[in-house]
Amino acid sequence: MIVNDITRTPGRAPRLRTPTAARQFTVLLSPTRRGARLARLLTVAQLASWELPSETAAQLVSELASNAVLHGHVKGRSFRLTVRVTEGPSGRSARTALRIEVTDARPERLPSTRPAPSPPEAESGRGLLLVEALADRWGVTPGPAPCKTVWAETNLTVRTSADLR
Repeated sequence: MIVNDITRTPGRAPRLRTPTAARQFTVLLSPTRRGARLARLLTVAQLASWELPSETAAQLVSELASNAVLHGHVKGRSFRLTVRVTEGPSGRSARTALRIEVTDARPERLPSTRPAPSPPEAESGRGLLLVEALADRWGVTPGPAPCKTVWAETNLTVRTSADLR
């Protein structure tokens, strides 16, 4: 929670505090179905410890981790899950975003940021449509070499002490 959104220094103009990562969880997992399942379970447990809702995040992690296993697998290389809460000022309430990042070892296989619907008879191919529907923002970032990171963000509203007055 942000306690003071503005930094005041005598003799200087007030300055808005830069948003910082308040909480972060990172783990390397095997690129298997079991690794994807563990990514979801670990995310739910971590968000519970931070007292944050986890239903949407669990779905996003499930889709991103499954894609890393199916499309980003390189023998002998893990995928990395990072879950980060970033807080920043926004009026009376702190604007909080939950960022989920899954990094795999196949930088040449970039997903389209405008996923097309799969044919109705297809058994797969809807994961990024779910990500697009559930996330407030999502995208792909090349690197760190030789990897790519697929990320998704959801906005969270956290009450501040000013909201309780």
